[in-house]
Amino acid sequence: MNQLHNSMEPRVMDDDMLKLAVAEQGPREEAGQLAKQEGILFKDVLSLQLDFQNILRIDNLWQFENLRKLQLDNNIIERIEGLENLTHLVWLDLSFNNIEAIEGLDTLVNLEDLSLFNNRISKIDSLDALVKLQVLSLGNNQIGNMMNVIYLRRFKCLRTLSLSGNPISETEDYKMFICAYLPDLVYLDFRRIDDHMKEQAEAKHQYSMDELKHRENLMQARLEDEQARRAELEKHKAAFVEHLNGSFLFDSMYTEDVEGKKLSYLPGVSELLEAYKDKFVIICLNIFEYGLKQHEKRKTELDTFNECVHEAIQENQEQGKYKIAKFEEKYLLSLSTIREESEVPNIEKKIVECGEDITELFNVLMMLEMQLVEQLEETINLFERNIIDLVGLFIENVQSLMAQCRDLENHHHEKLLEISINTLEKIVKGELDEDLPDDLRALFVDKDTIINAVGASHDIHLLKIDNREDELVTRINSWCTHLVDKIHRDETMRNRERVKEISQYVDHMQSELDNLECSDILE
Repeated sequence: MNQLHNSMEPRVMDDDMLKLAVAEQGPREEAGQLAKQEGILFKDVLSLQLDFQNILRIDNLWQFENLRKLQLDNNIIERIEGLENLTHLVWLDLSFNNIEAIEGLDTLVNLEDLSLFNNRISKIDSLDALVKLQVLSLGNNQIGNMMNVIYLRRFKCLRTLSLSGNPISETEDYKMFICAYLPDLVYLDFRRIDDHMKEQAEAKHQYSMDELKHRENLMQARLEDEQARRAELEKHKAAFVEHLNGSFLFDSMYTEDVEGKKLSYLPGVSELLEAYKDKFVIICLNIFEYGLKQHEKRKTELDTFNECVHEAIQENQEQGKYKIAKFEEKYLLSLSTIREESEVPNIEKKIVECGEDITELFNVLMMLEMQLVEQLEETINLFERNIIDLVGLFIENVQSLMAQCRDLENHHHEKLLEISINTLEKIVKGELDEDLPDDLRALFVDKDTIINAVGASHDIHLLKIDNREDELVTRINSWCTHLVDKIHRDETMRNRERVKEISQYVDHMQSELDNLECSDILE
């Protein structure tokens, strides 16, 4: 393959090669000559042609961040790599190379046309990210499994496919199979698929297609369910109450509690545990429901704040635009008057008046900005107080509910200890009728051993409750701090940008006036 390159040494894609390619492919007219002199920034290049260069490895393309079209055909490239930054790429030609596997395309989400014609590829895969793919050329490769074509069903935009020259194209059912399994395809191997062919293919493969569609529907339903669950979990995390809408916290208390699991087999403990769990889960559900409601309140508060800020800025900008429009109307009229004036003293007087108008505009715009700063500062401070109060109230009530969980645990501990001591006394007196598991009976050596076992179980449970409470409080406090800090930073940045914008505009006006020399006007 690629015999025409055999007499040349493999080449590396370095800056020199890329600069030369960019220069040669640039515009030929005067603009192109100017670009050659001043240099073309790689980030401004939209199309790059690197065919017949004997390139062995793709490299150094990271600066071409806005590239739309890349031609790398007729080289000796062995791997698809180095394309991570080319996220705007729409067209990619890697035909006539030595590529054995499809890879390295995960970031090319905008790719529509991909040519891998005449390589050594044996499997169609790793194209999942190419959701906009319309044209795929895989002819003259080593694809031998017809079922591999089914993978392409996920590409809803795919309309043109080339697979001729592969082992699968030699099979008798090749065209019928592809037309049946890829019904939206318009062109196969550079020929339009006619309606008659599609009808025949559909009829021939109807049974297997029905089965496949059924499986796809099931998979799609499972995928949608999983996505819904993830979305729901993210919502719960945003409210800081994930996994509190069930028995997760209670179950986690016993996950590492070896002694507690053993003690659960004591007579009467099973019923005690069941009642304990029911009450514990109810409290967790109360925290969960309360958390979601408070999350909505915080969201409403934030939305209202953002709306107020937006309205204040918009109103202020409208006032500024009105002042500028009135100034420019007067300014242009003054310039016209100056140009028509023949007397130098009058010209100088008019120029002074224009200068005063520019200064007045600057003062007005800066005054408007100061008014906005004060208005937004008051709005931000009010929001900060409100959000801190909401967070504080949420924490206070959650801690109160968590205290109820600890109370339940303490009560359960007391009951469990009472049952354990009673059981020990029965064992000592030989009055215990029930059979106990060996690992449980081993705890009943003496009173200290059983008290320690019950105490260890209790400590684990309290630690789990404390940790969940601490996690919730830490996360929501961190969220509140970061939110308020960001709001203050954004306002500082907005103010700086606005002052800079006003200064630049006024400086431009003043500079224009300064350049208006009497001699030029008189001429």
